[in-house]
Amino acid sequence: MLIALHKPYGVLSQFTPDGSPNRTLAGFGLPPKVYPLGRLDADSEGLLLLSDEAGLNTRLLDPERGHPRTYWAQVERIPTPEALARLAGGLEIQGYRTRPCRAWKLDPQPDIPPRDPPIRFRKSVPDCWIALELLEGKNRQVRRMTGAIGHGTLRLLRVRIGELDLGALKPGEWRELTTEERRRVLSLPPS
Repeated sequence: MLIALHKPYGVLSQFTPDGSPNRTLAGFGLPPKVYPLGRLDADSEGLLLLSDEAGLNTRLLDPERGHPRTYWAQVERIPTPEALARLAGGLEIQGYRTRPCRAWKLDPQPDIPPRDPPIRFRKSVPDCWIALELLEGKNRQVRRMTGAIGHGTLRLLRVRIGELDLGALKPGEWRELTTEERRRVLSLPPS
């Protein structure tokens, strides 16, 4: 079984509480014995895959297997093409160098419903949505990368894993993937 969940803000990518005020996946009515494939921080939103199949975690998350993950980050200020090129080339953060990735400004800017609680808003500081496509997923990597180029992340949404888009799932909604969607997320040849 492979499930797509639109993980809302303030939810841990786990089923057991950790002592924080954040909710867990236990409150979403998911089938028994599924576990998250990878993580999204409590303050990140978007596509989270869950499965009851052993071995899928390694198959999807191993950087050597090349399953791209696309994130939309709402950042402070408008990044220049040079700043986006720095992101794409890889950065030194927390003692390691990130792998090269794709980074671009979303044009047009997406119309994303407001988050509850809302992001920090400052009249004198514009914001902008950018996209990053990564082949790796270190802890808080996108936030650290945007911070390293001087554009702090205000909101982070994972919109794609492999060839599977978040689609029309609303925060908190989930569904089991079809055979075709499963093929796309695992990057298998058409059957």
